[in-house]
Amino acid sequence: MNPDDLQRLVTLHMPYGKYKGRLLADLPGQYLNWFAREGFPATDLGRLLQLMQEIDHNGLSALLDPLRKLPDFACASDEELEALKGFLRAGGHLV
Repeated sequence: MNPDDLQRLVTLHMPYGKYKGRLLADLPGQYLNWFAREGFPATDLGRLLQLMQEIDHNGLSALLDPLRKLPDFACASDEELEALKGFLRAGGHLV
């Protein structure tokens, strides 16, 4: 996973469907879980939806909050960066 994907979750909007126009990071868990059950689109969007579902499922959505407020990783605190790096090192899964 590319760390830039985390920034994309808080800047890209859902392009279609019931939640069209909503930020990917703000999609409801039940909607993301529906994709997990039915299958994610085989596109870049599908990959991002899958990442967001994993983050949401593991209760890590708050890790995206600093990215909502800040334009890039350079402004995040050391603690926030370490939390994100740990998540990425774990392959996007809790260890």
